[in-house]
Amino acid sequence: MKKTVIWIGSGVLVVVVVVLLSFGGGKKAGDRKTVSLGQRPVAVEVAPVIRGAIEERRTLTGSLRAGAVFDLSTQIAARLERLMVDLGDQVELGQVVAILDDDKYRFEVEQARAELEVALANLVEAESTLETRRREYERVRRLREQGVASESELDSVLAEYRAQQARVRVASAQIAQRQAALMGAELMLSYTVIKADWQGEDGYRVVAERYVDEGAYLPAQTPLMSIVCVKRLIAVAHATETDYPRLKLGQEVRVTADAVPDSHFFGTLARLSPVVKETSRQARLEVDVDNPREILTPGMFVRLEIVLDRKEDALVVPRSALIERAGQIVLYVADLEENRARLVEVELGLQDRDYVEIRRPILEGYVVTLGQYLLSDGAPIVIHDGSGVEESKTQERQADL
Repeated sequence: MKKTVIWIGSGVLVVVVVVLLSFGGGKKAGDRKTVSLGQRPVAVEVAPVIRGAIEERRTLTGSLRAGAVFDLSTQIAARLERLMVDLGDQVELGQVVAILDDDKYRFEVEQARAELEVALANLVEAESTLETRRREYERVRRLREQGVASESELDSVLAEYRAQQARVRVASAQIAQRQAALMGAELMLSYTVIKADWQGEDGYRVVAERYVDEGAYLPAQTPLMSIVCVKRLIAVAHATETDYPRLKLGQEVRVTADAVPDSHFFGTLARLSPVVKETSRQARLEVDVDNPREILTPGMFVRLEIVLDRKEDALVVPRSALIERAGQIVLYVADLEENRARLVEVELGLQDRDYVEIRRPILEGYVVTLGQYLLSDGAPIVIHDGSGVEESKTQERQADL
């Protein structure tokens, strides 16, 4: 660099002329950099544009619920004599879980049985009398045919015979009534032994809550305990209105829980609300989650990962290459021949956490993934050595896909 100083007149005017003889001196002739006057190249990292498979996934948050929940209650009013299970105990289908005081109901069964015996005896007596009335009627009818008995005598015995037939029918109905009363009393007595009964293929469930203590007098329909199914859970979450159309029943869902960070589980999208709520613009969904080892428990916070769409042959670039400018999505394509960055506006397709699909335009070569915020269209660039690492990772992803 050469400096020239000129003195003019009595005043001192110093004019410094700086002549730029060279810029970037010391660079080898073989370097690929092309430098514009007054603009330094920007060091960037690049990654190749590839074709491969891409999935757009969405992660929703929600909570686990038991696959089935019901409160076991008393059917009758009685004192709780014995409770057979407690909080956390496993309960098998049909297992006796509680016993109520049954003295009153045993008495009612014996009373109903005695009344049935009385009704049976009444029927035997009525049938015996009916047979007597039948024979009397037959005798008088024959006498009337012989002209010995009068018509009024025949009518009288016939009326008695028909009245006794009605009494037999009443006695038979009373037996049916007493039998029903006995069955009702026996049913009430059976309610003093409370069993766990449910619909489903699971052979056992777990006591989640206990509401009463032994010795307490319980009115009818008093809840004793809550019994839940934990081998099959339900994850409840909400999807936004933009994701809702792409959800389908039967989709596989990957489930993770913060409480069990080293494990993941798989479920199935089983139920989807037909309504998007106006207040939240979200729809409720439920995922059936198998829990054979019972690691998960109801109430846990979970994350649900659902594949919304997949494309096998997509044009894919790293998400880090994207820039939003003036409401548009752009990126820089690295021209390695001229060592310059070319600004390109792009239309995005499917997106995952690290990569995005480019629908338009068709790109080739490399895109800038680091340093792009310092660039302008046509700016000179120099490739940072770390780009090789990025390229290697991208190629590994392509191989995985």
